Amino acid sequence: MKRALFLDRDGTLVEPRHYPSCPKDLVLSQGIGPLLRMFQTSGWELIVVTNQSGIARGFFTEHDLECMHAALRDMLRVWGIELNAIHFCPHHVEGSVPHLAVPCFCRKPQPGMLLEAAAARDIDLSRSWMIGDILDDVEAGNRAGCQTALVDLGTEQCPAIPERWPRLVAPSTADALRQIAVAEDLMPVSAMPPQFLPRTWYSVAAAQ
Repeated sequence: MKRALFLDRDGTLVEPRHYPSCPKDLVLSQGIGPLLRMFQTSGWELIVVTNQSGIARGFFTEHDLECMHAALRDMLRVWGIELNAIHFCPHHVEGSVPHLAVPCFCRKPQPGMLLEAAAARDIDLSRSWMIGDILDDVEAGNRAGCQTALVDLGTEQCPAIPERWPRLVAPSTADALRQIAVAEDLMPVSAMPPQFLPRTWYSVAAAQ
């Protein structure tokens, strides 16, 4: 069975934007190209799993999303990277598009997108990682049985339940990839970034 990096899109694979709706809104996170290429050449699958409630809210269409993802693939090909799959959830219960304004099993923190990708591509979830910038990403990864990494953008409070605790926290996607690469023996220990934990989590974690 294969191993995979499951990557959230907005705030992780690309810089955070508020409901990006066209290709120019997508900018790759700094420094990730060589690291993702290293994982892919080492046999890891690269799979995007992204909540896209902007479709349910009527901000953009599935065709708009396809155009954005075509541009994203082109940006990554510059670095010699081919995404193996992109899974997205178009649902949100507060949406304005009736058939998409429904509960679902795919919207993170539900693990549906990861489970679907794993079944389709013969992926060993227990030997794979989910990387995201919010705790819903972490919870989805943990519930699917992955190792998990949080890219801390300063938006998340200390996790309140075990399912939302990441294995590691990093200040950027590139740092998260380096930590995972060291943990998986793809890079030497000397390449490990300094240990990182959001300052706001210290006092809360100590009190628990």
